[in-house]
Amino acid sequence: MEYNIYLIPAVVAIVFLLVGFGIGYAVRKNAWEKKAQNAQNDADHILADAKAQVAAARAEVNAQKQAAQAVKQSAENTKKEKILEAQEEIRDYRQKTEDSLSKKRDAISRQENRLQQHEDTLDHKNSLLDERESSLSQKEDQLKQQQASLDNKINEANDLVEQRRQKLYEVANLDKEQAKKIVLAQLSDELVKERAEMIRNSNEEVQAKADRFAHQVLVDAIQSSAADTVAETTVSVVDLPNEEMKGRIIGREGRNIRSFEALTGIDLIIDDTPKVVTLSGFDPIRREIAKRAMQRLIKDGRIHPARIEEMVDKARKEVNDDIYEAGESALMDLGIHRMNPELVKTLGRLKYRTSYGQNVLAHSIEVGKLAGTMAAELGLDEKLAVRAGLLHDIGKAIDHDIEGSHVEIGVELTRKYHESDIVVNAIAAHHGDVPKLSFIAELVVAADTISSARPGARSESLENYIRRLTELEKIAKSYHGVKQVYAIQAGREVRVMVEPKEISDDRITILARDIKNQVEKELDYPGNIKITVIREKRVVAIAK
Repeated sequence: MEYNIYLIPAVVAIVFLLVGFGIGYAVRKNAWEKKAQNAQNDADHILADAKAQVAAARAEVNAQKQAAQAVKQSAENTKKEKILEAQEEIRDYRQKTEDSLSKKRDAISRQENRLQQHEDTLDHKNSLLDERESSLSQKEDQLKQQQASLDNKINEANDLVEQRRQKLYEVANLDKEQAKKIVLAQLSDELVKERAEMIRNSNEEVQAKADRFAHQVLVDAIQSSAADTVAETTVSVVDLPNEEMKGRIIGREGRNIRSFEALTGIDLIIDDTPKVVTLSGFDPIRREIAKRAMQRLIKDGRIHPARIEEMVDKARKEVNDDIYEAGESALMDLGIHRMNPELVKTLGRLKYRTSYGQNVLAHSIEVGKLAGTMAAELGLDEKLAVRAGLLHDIGKAIDHDIEGSHVEIGVELTRKYHESDIVVNAIAAHHGDVPKLSFIAELVVAADTISSARPGARSESLENYIRRLTELEKIAKSYHGVKQVYAIQAGREVRVMVEPKEISDDRITILARDIKNQVEKELDYPGNIKITVIREKRVVAIAK
């Protein structure tokens, strides 16, 4: 019984304990289920996110693959295009190269033809020179024979003089001095005759040969060049659209005209001449700058000191560019490839320089062509002759700015820029200031004379023309026995009338030579002057 009493509470406690364990288990199970559900939900979310990331990664990979394929396709297309362009450029370059080679072949062929012609010409000239040398040798032998004959005649004359002296002593009873005077007078007349005869023969022979050869060379040179007749003055005229423009050019109280003259160094003349203004100045480059600036101002219409300065600067730059282009054009025209740029610029300044109305740059180009042609005909250095002819008047480009003659300035300038000694000597000697050290210098002088003396090349003042004619006549009249002198054909010929009683036929040859030598020594003139001495004796009888 006691056992049951104690057993019931224990059972009850056990029941309560089991109930508590069941309730706790149920509660914990419920919590565990919630946690498991939450964990499941979290796992589902993570799995969904992972699937989304995998899908996005796959989409990105696909996009990258597509982009790579597109880039690869574009690269292949670009590569094909570049290949096609390169092939096209190769074809164009090949075509251009073939065209260039074809032109060079043609040029080489033409050059070979010219060289062959030149060789043929040289062979022909060599044969002519051989013939001339043979002819000269024969002439030399003849001259030796004539000299021997002359010596024999002199010996015979001496013997004759001695015989006459003895005869005069015996017959006339003259003293020695009187006999000497008579013999010398007779001998002088004979020697004058022989001397005149020798001068005539020698002159005719040498002149005939020299004239033929010189005429041929000069004709060939002149035919290969052509030049214009140019006349320039020290003023330039600018046309105006109306008379009102003169007032605008003058400006308020003359400020515009003062500004223009100060900037250009050229006098601006505004007179009553309708619709023109005149620019006056000795410097042709400044005058050209002023002319262009004035034309720009007239065209623009806005004329004030600031605008004048702007237009003068533009005109100066434009003229400087034209000067260099003119120098380069001259070099290209003559086939000269290398020259110092400063010397080219100085050469271009000759475009605006004139001498006796003749444009100096055109004259220099003409002299270069003539000298080159004559040098080629004579077998000399053609390029060096062309260069010397082109630069012979280079000093005239800056003789307004530097003291000294254009010859001295040209020599100093070409030495400064390392031109050859032959070119420098040709420049120094083309007016006879120094001796000529090469045949090219002689050709430059001849070409300069041809270019200056041709009709229409230069304009000469009336005062200089009359002075030259007067001096020519004065020189001829200074000789004994001259009756009248006439300078004709613009001073190209002088005709001298002599007294037939005072000057014999033999002496007129010597007189013409003496007048020629004095004219060459005392006068400066372009071209040649012909001296003609005329002796006439008339006998008139009237029958009645």
